[in-house]
Amino acid sequence: MSSRASFTNVIAVGFMLFALFFGAGNLIFPAMLGQMAGENILSANAGFIVTGVGLPILAVLALAFSGKGDLQSLASRVHPLYGIIFTVALYLAIGPLFAIPRTNTVSFEMGIRPFLSNHDSFLPLFLFSIVFFGIALFFSLQSSKLVDIIGKILTPLLLIFIGILIVVSFVKPIGQVQAPVESFIDNSFFKGFQEGYLTMDVLAAFVFGIVIINIMKDRGITTKREIMISTLKVALIAGGLLAIIYSSLTYMGAKSVIELGHLDNGGAILASVSNYYFGPFGKVVLGFIVIAACLTTSIGLITSCASYFNKIVPSISYKKWTIIFTIFSAVISNFGLSTLINISVPVLYMLYPLAMCLMVLTFLHPFFKGKQKVYQISILFAFIVSFFEGLNAAGFQIETVHNLFTGVLPLYTVGLGWVVPAIVGGVIGFLVSPVGKETVNHTLVEEK
Repeated sequence: MSSRASFTNVIAVGFMLFALFFGAGNLIFPAMLGQMAGENILSANAGFIVTGVGLPILAVLALAFSGKGDLQSLASRVHPLYGIIFTVALYLAIGPLFAIPRTNTVSFEMGIRPFLSNHDSFLPLFLFSIVFFGIALFFSLQSSKLVDIIGKILTPLLLIFIGILIVVSFVKPIGQVQAPVESFIDNSFFKGFQEGYLTMDVLAAFVFGIVIINIMKDRGITTKREIMISTLKVALIAGGLLAIIYSSLTYMGAKSVIELGHLDNGGAILASVSNYYFGPFGKVVLGFIVIAACLTTSIGLITSCASYFNKIVPSISYKKWTIIFTIFSAVISNFGLSTLINISVPVLYMLYPLAMCLMVLTFLHPFFKGKQKVYQISILFAFIVSFFEGLNAAGFQIETVHNLFTGVLPLYTVGLGWVVPAIVGGVIGFLVSPVGKETVNHTLVEEK
């Protein structure tokens, strides 16, 4: 492979990874964050960038660093049964239960609904779902052409249209940044950090990272060092684009309050901003941006989910799994955007700490020599806290536990109460792990 071909390859795959990440939540949440953060936009955006860009990049690199071929193998360092349960839960969360249906619903809410006179009818969403998932199914069945389809066609078009809106918002700002809402007056960095959960990008990174690594291997990059370097380049390209666009959308939202007021969601903000600058033409621009972004993410998620479930249940073909997930997602999406977001938040509060803990332990694996109890106790302690945080987010707060955690756990009040228990659990796991031949052999076998 020539250096020129290699450079072109990295750019194309980097654009593909960006396109896979940049979907429904990536459009609506930064704009909403900007409106809420107001004058605290810098710290809130920094927190959002950590979870929306930094951690997904690290998750992709963790997969390359581990040398594991898939997420289940990586999670099985905790226990083989945990590897299956965690991986299935993650794929379902970023797949047919939440993320895939959300791509369709957000596309409809921002790209189609503004053109309708009757906003209460269920029929337009139903019909749009058929068209949207029909296109997604067609491209998902062309998995061998995924890089060419997404990286070389849809992504450049997406960047052109989102770039138009961003440039205009910088050249001619709507207004001045206003005061933050009450929840963002204090701890705006951590509020932004938690808002980044809603993108689901850290969870998705464990799936998309596998796609990227396999593409690199298919194109002649085989050694661990080469895979790490190439994956880092790809991740930095995707991460740089994401950071620029997230920050721009956050800025756009912050500048819009004085003219548009505080709106209910990021979709309404972007629709109103587009209408402010371009009038009726703005609806067309926004519609194309949203549908293109959500469609690329939907294709990537359907492809990844179908591939994984075909692996664990090979009696059902990849094609059949693709059709199953597409139809199921189409049905779920008709429950509406608000319902999907409300249900997903508690699940994300439970899954995100487990994913982040696994990611950190993967990088530290050589330092504690892969001792299994380090994984087990660290993730167990993190899960105990994240489980109750998920219940709190679902409205089922157990006062005794909540008061106990508030009093004894650092960072609990800002949504990071699991961090210290995870660290303590890792230390305990290291101290109670057996030493000698048994541990060494286990580590050597695993590393092979």
